[in-house]
Amino acid sequence: MTAKKPFGLPSVKLVLLAAVAGVIAGAAAVYVKEAGYGNGVGETASSGQCETAKDRAAALTPFTKGQVAAMTAPQTPISLTNVAFKGPDGQPLSVGNFSGKTLLLNVWATWCVPCREEMPALNALQKSMGNDKFEVVAVNIDTGDDEKPKAFRTDYGIDKLGYYRDSTMGVFNALKKQGLAFGLPVTLLVDGKGCLISAMNGPAAWDSDDAKNLVKAAAGI
Repeated sequence: MTAKKPFGLPSVKLVLLAAVAGVIAGAAAVYVKEAGYGNGVGETASSGQCETAKDRAAALTPFTKGQVAAMTAPQTPISLTNVAFKGPDGQPLSVGNFSGKTLLLNVWATWCVPCREEMPALNALQKSMGNDKFEVVAVNIDTGDDEKPKAFRTDYGIDKLGYYRDSTMGVFNALKKQGLAFGLPVTLLVDGKGCLISAMNGPAAWDSDDAKNLVKAAAGI
């Protein structure tokens, strides 16, 4: 099947879509679930677990510009090690399973227009920069079965990203409780220890030079 082309909207319109579709749709379709799902963002990191992440986050400041200017460092150290989802074969995974690898953790859904718009760019980023030091981990949070997210991936040629899922929306709710998410998409840059070093709400041109330079600086590649 021939892959569909991205919508091709300018980045300014993407931001507007994020504000409208991401927040409103998120409020309607995501915020309805507040119960815990055994998922979780770690408490503010203790015993120096993520102390080095503060320095790494500060070092990234010169690279959070242009297409990724909305990426910001957390005010306090936060561990995302226990954030859980399902892997390509349905196996339980968490951020902790990617120890030693810098992650661009993205939370998305097929009903979220800005999410759909940026997925080809995330796929391109993984294609050009994915290696043993870096991976784009895009977690789909559609409820129900796999039909819609898998159909979307096929239709739009999303062939480089691993298939990660959380049909309980636990990932989103865990991030929301920590003040890291208010709509979709949500994207977090995580270091090799599972510590948050930068985050943003809303879409970005992840295949841009700005995004690639940020990833290079974060992952040391």
